[in-house]
Amino acid sequence: MNALTSAPVNSLWQATTAFPDGFPVFEGDSEGKATADVVIIGGGFTGLSAAHHLASAGMQPILLEANPIGWGGSGRNGGVVTAKYRMSFPEMTKAFDLDTAKRMHQLAHAAVDKVEEMVNAYQISDAKFQRSGNLKCAHNAHSLQHAIEEAEWIKRELKDDTLNILSREQVAEETGTESFVGGILGLNVGTVHPLNYVRGLAQGINDRFGQVVHQCSPVASIQYENEGVRVTTASGASVLAKQIILATNAYSDLFPSTEYIRKRTIPFRSSMIATEVLNDELQARLLSNERSYVETRRMMRWFRKAEGRFMFGGRGAFGKEDSQAAFDGLYKAMTEIFPALEGIKVDYQWSGHVAMTLDALPHVGRLDERTCVAAGFNGAGVAQSTLLGSLAGQFALGETPNVALLDAQRFKAVPFYAFREIGIRTVAGWYQFLDAIGR
Repeated sequence: MNALTSAPVNSLWQATTAFPDGFPVFEGDSEGKATADVVIIGGGFTGLSAAHHLASAGMQPILLEANPIGWGGSGRNGGVVTAKYRMSFPEMTKAFDLDTAKRMHQLAHAAVDKVEEMVNAYQISDAKFQRSGNLKCAHNAHSLQHAIEEAEWIKRELKDDTLNILSREQVAEETGTESFVGGILGLNVGTVHPLNYVRGLAQGINDRFGQVVHQCSPVASIQYENEGVRVTTASGASVLAKQIILATNAYSDLFPSTEYIRKRTIPFRSSMIATEVLNDELQARLLSNERSYVETRRMMRWFRKAEGRFMFGGRGAFGKEDSQAAFDGLYKAMTEIFPALEGIKVDYQWSGHVAMTLDALPHVGRLDERTCVAAGFNGAGVAQSTLLGSLAGQFALGETPNVALLDAQRFKAVPFYAFREIGIRTVAGWYQFLDAIGR
């Protein structure tokens, strides 16, 4: 996948965005003497949150995005705003200690708060952010018991009263399907229109602080000089900065300049479909509380309604391009779970990359005196990237926030990286087998 040459994404978000694609290209100045306090590489939620934090503190940031704003994961995701990590809080306690799990829990909920803060800061009503909750739907008794035990542990040890256990009947009434045996309802989390959110941030930052955000400005080289760091784009425009922030996440293979993140993340393709607008009867019967929903299978599938349509997504697609087989598989799974959708037309189908890490956690921090990084969101990127972008900005300002297990020093390279695709297929196949046998 090459920057600037990829076909447009056929997504529901592209079709319904309220913001035009009209951000400037970075041209530097006629003498090649452009300067900045910090250059941010990557124009998704992470980079934009960092730019907001730095500019609000009186710094002069310049953000460079290789493609149009919203082209990458920030404009392709399902718009689910969650307070979780792929590693559970009980697992963190077992591997480390309870205090560590408590701090991680605080950070997880702070991430959701940060999304709301950013939406309010720029009055992005078209982002349609709402704390409607998330319902984890158990596909069998074994997974339900595990989910109940985890929820009770979180209530007891972390004093979190936002989780509620729902019966089979309650889940069926809300979802409109008999496919689940119960579930866990999490409050204070929610949903957002991700492309409106990311473009709203970009437009708001430029309106408030000047031309900070630049698109279609791929970084070709990063050179460390005595005076600072010189960042040069593919067109030859350059800027001399005191520091840089790397914020390219799952799209770090576009150019060698972000190799550090590329070697530490495993891109995993996530695919989504969105149906035609549902009729009034289906609107009332399916997902009646307008939350986000997720299954308990290891090869996770999630669903929600947006723009009057039913959205269904999941992981398990392979390769670097969209796969019709993956989309067909999603439709089959969707209609198996929700028989009422049989025959309903799919209007949009698209996919994007999720950046997985070895320890199942994102990371943020300082690599050296001139370089900060934030990446590796493991499928919880809307909230986590917004928070970690802000934290990266804090590190660039010389602060040392307590990020617990998110510390960049724990961001380890993937061994045998050249064989990662084989590893992904092997792990995915094993997970599919465990799902099939009900474990």
